[in-house]
Amino acid sequence: MTATASTWDYDHYDPAGERLRESLCTLGNGYFATRGALPECVADDVHYPGTYAAGCYNRLTSTVAGREVENEDMVNLPNWLPLRFRTGSGAWLTPDDAPVKDHRQTVHLDTGVLERRTRYGLGDGHALTVRQLRLVHMAEPHLAALRTEFTVEGAAADLDVEASLDGDVTNAGVPRYRDLDGRHLTHLQTGEAGDGTVWLRCRTRTSDIRIGMAARTTAAAPVTSAREHLRVTQRTTLRLRPGRTATVDKTVALHTSHDPAIGDPLRAALDRVAAAPGFDELLATHRTAWERLWRRAALEVPGEAGAILRLHLFHVLQTLSPNTADLDVGVPARGLHGEAYRGHVFWDELFVLPYLNLHFPEVSRAVLQYRHRRLERARAAARAIGRRGALYPWQSGSDGREETQRLHLNPHSGRWLPDHSHLQWHVGSAVAYNAWQYCEASGDAEFLHTVGAELLLQIARFWADTATWDAGLGRHRIRGVVGPDEYHDAYPGAGEPGLDDNTYTNVTAAWVLTRALYVLRCLPAPRRRELLERTGLDDEELARWDTVSRTLHVPFHEGVVSQFEGYGDLAELDWDGYRARYDDIRRLDRILEAEGDSVNNYRASKQADVLMLGYLFSPAELRGLFERLGHRLDDDTWRRTVDHYLARTSHGSTLSGLVHGWILARARRAEAWTFCQEALKGDVADIQGGTTGEGIHLGAMAGTLDLVQRCLTGLETRAGALWLDPVPLPELSSYGFSIRYQGHWGVRFRLEHGRLEIAVPASGLLPIDVRLPDRAVRLQPGDTCRLVLPD
Repeated sequence: MTATASTWDYDHYDPAGERLRESLCTLGNGYFATRGALPECVADDVHYPGTYAAGCYNRLTSTVAGREVENEDMVNLPNWLPLRFRTGSGAWLTPDDAPVKDHRQTVHLDTGVLERRTRYGLGDGHALTVRQLRLVHMAEPHLAALRTEFTVEGAAADLDVEASLDGDVTNAGVPRYRDLDGRHLTHLQTGEAGDGTVWLRCRTRTSDIRIGMAARTTAAAPVTSAREHLRVTQRTTLRLRPGRTATVDKTVALHTSHDPAIGDPLRAALDRVAAAPGFDELLATHRTAWERLWRRAALEVPGEAGAILRLHLFHVLQTLSPNTADLDVGVPARGLHGEAYRGHVFWDELFVLPYLNLHFPEVSRAVLQYRHRRLERARAAARAIGRRGALYPWQSGSDGREETQRLHLNPHSGRWLPDHSHLQWHVGSAVAYNAWQYCEASGDAEFLHTVGAELLLQIARFWADTATWDAGLGRHRIRGVVGPDEYHDAYPGAGEPGLDDNTYTNVTAAWVLTRALYVLRCLPAPRRRELLERTGLDDEELARWDTVSRTLHVPFHEGVVSQFEGYGDLAELDWDGYRARYDDIRRLDRILEAEGDSVNNYRASKQADVLMLGYLFSPAELRGLFERLGHRLDDDTWRRTVDHYLARTSHGSTLSGLVHGWILARARRAEAWTFCQEALKGDVADIQGGTTGEGIHLGAMAGTLDLVQRCLTGLETRAGALWLDPVPLPELSSYGFSIRYQGHWGVRFRLEHGRLEIAVPASGLLPIDVRLPDRAVRLQPGDTCRLVLPD
């Protein structure tokens, strides 16, 4: 594999690595995406040609090991890719069954095009070269296209070509889910439109989403159509002459009944493909759309890190593009790239939206609208456990109910174990944090006064109603939760799940309460009155919010901040011994359970928990939060806390390296780059051991972009100003990027050798206030400012 800022290139065929390549070669446009599988290959143990539309879910119940298990999945849609070929009466050619002389697969990041070249050996010195260009159109989000060029060597040959739409698909892309019912599609029909177009329609089994797909295949020879079981095929036979290239183009349209302004999805797909221009014009408009995206997300980082960051940005934009802004969808943790986590929405938007806020705020707004539309479901979840306010689910899908399984299978032991991750109630604080950060970056006062305020108030109400007073401590407590470290879900030997006073949960709850009170004070009086009337908030409840925000318990042990109350009583793990025995101990929980032990017994974390506070809040803001809670968090205490948990974390999540790199950039700069590299290479090197083949880790990818954008520059959008406190790493000290801030498009930052340049494009907007630790600068539109940074 070789990488540049504009290409991601694989130079040979590797069946063992094909699933990983398919994920990293996925093409999408924010509406739908298709994995980078070879069109002549079917789904098997090597290949998995999945196609997924944002927000398209279906719920099924399966019987597994005598248990009824209900799951909602992002649906693998009918496969539009199939295009196979053979010479004469021979077998259909695939790289698994025919001699491969050369093979190269390249993602052109600048243009959003996947190119493949394969040279098949045909015997007797003959060969067939296949070159394909694939796109999922960024400007016309319902269109995709595939151009295939065939060139024969040695002698003339007749080449049979078949292009299909295949409805015989299931959700089978994740081995550990294969015992579950994965057949989500029903009522499948196929047909011909009479104008060289074929079609397929179906619907999901329980969510009843109607799907329409149409395809047009063109070639320099007659094309015929045939309907088969669960598929429709177009066929042609090409007369190939040595050295002369024959081309087959396939154009596909996809619509679902979830689309805005839709009647019949099949009719829409047929109309769309009929109006679609030829491949060359589609390619030109697709390239132009990508050029616009790259301008808005300009990022210039040298070297290997820059190449990986460009790939990460490419996949973020394919999952969440301006095309997403009109959809009712959240942030799928594994992108639109595979079926891991069943396409569910977790808290990963906490790592994605800070980047999008400063480039594509309309997409951030849409993602927050997804949460707001499910506010009533979150309020119902809170009522179900006897609380007021809104309790957002740890895993969300179509309608906002809790999608987290209550049981999971440990592949190390083969045992079904209870899953208590639904107790990660801190996801609500992430929703509130994202709403506030979006408003700070965009200046969207209308959103803050309506959707944002409603989210903040209902989440704050939940925290205030959940907190209980402990007279002995003289503090409020939040009991029975799970923090970001999913390894710890109960106390040793406890009969009930949950932990008390998880510091991350309590501190972020205090932040939500404080911020909600601030927003209420700042609302226009008429709007404030409306909200108070609608929610039934009164002075007594608001006074309780203020009290809870100052008295939530934060535990300490041995001079460091405790992950939760009682953490200091846990045993120490023999880290060296386990590394020697198992080498890779990222999934320490599974290892210990298979030994009859539990990670709950030890000071051992899967990923950052307490340290997540240093990821969300600047040092000054974090000190202020602790002061409000009655604690002094000085630099020495924070450094001890960082050291304590860094030595006790197995990094079983791709987010762990990202957060630790972020923290160490300010706490221990010399060690930061090691963790930054782990975050950068999490997917491209498949550090988690095969998981990337099931879908990328979108939060980690977006987080690395934000690491460059906000962490190393110390960039904050706060109090109507841009705050900067750069901490460039020696390995990443010169780079540039642009942002969109409160209506200013293309504010340019350039950090190089101890100097920071900021350029504000000319416009009729108000000036931008920039605050650094030692000075303040006001930049008028059209101004460029060059600052020398302290060592």
